[in-house]
Amino acid sequence: MSDEVLVEVADGVAVITINRPQARNAVNGAVARGIAGALDELDARADVSAYVLTGAGGYFSAGMDLKGFLTGDFPHVEGRGFGGITEAPPRKPLVAAVEGYALAGGFELVLSCDVVVASAEAKFGLPEPKRGLVAGAGGVIRLPRRIPYHVAMEMALTGDHYPASRLYELGLVNRITEPGQALEGALELARKIAANAPLALAATKKVIVESQDWTLDEMFKKQGAIINPVFGSKDAMEGAAAFAEKRAPVWKGE
Repeated sequence: MSDEVLVEVADGVAVITINRPQARNAVNGAVARGIAGALDELDARADVSAYVLTGAGGYFSAGMDLKGFLTGDFPHVEGRGFGGITEAPPRKPLVAAVEGYALAGGFELVLSCDVVVASAEAKFGLPEPKRGLVAGAGGVIRLPRRIPYHVAMEMALTGDHYPASRLYELGLVNRITEPGQALEGALELARKIAANAPLALAATKKVIVESQDWTLDEMFKKQGAIINPVFGSKDAMEGAAAFAEKRAPVWKGE
């Protein structure tokens, strides 16, 4: 990866770190390409079952690098969107570890994640209207699907910052940690996820994400197309055998 995006893999979890602390991890073209490249590689790796996305230096991300934007450095990757992720999140579960600010595009990166762990001091917001912009990288689309409509409207229209405690109350943040412990909290959760069967994880995520738009008539047909191969997999047999033999399963992703 590049200097702007660091990747570390251990215990089935890949930690992807935005590494521009001098700019509060503002997302530029290099960051977007780095995240996209990391996901392209890691989604194909059998030794990775879950991800953690975080930022270096006590910040998650202050959003798009506006200085870069003025010079034509737009942090968009074809096919993946802003930050290399917002239009095409990975098929494997993704946990956000948020310290400091997750604002504008930074908050949109969080909204691209499946689970959110935040420091008690973390702040979230979509301040784009204060800069003459719109949260077009999923912010105004995803936010009202995650929290109540009127609260989403308030956040998006005022552009104000909101504490992690408020988003925890609304169900957008899963867990709150002590300051400086968001990454460890996210890793704990990601390791728990990664201990499960990879094919089952990917299918479960796919159904939850895609079923929001399914009609009643097509729900179980579409779900079946996704999950039936899992029931016929080697891992399904391994899971049953491990249970019967009272041992830990050894997943192959097959």
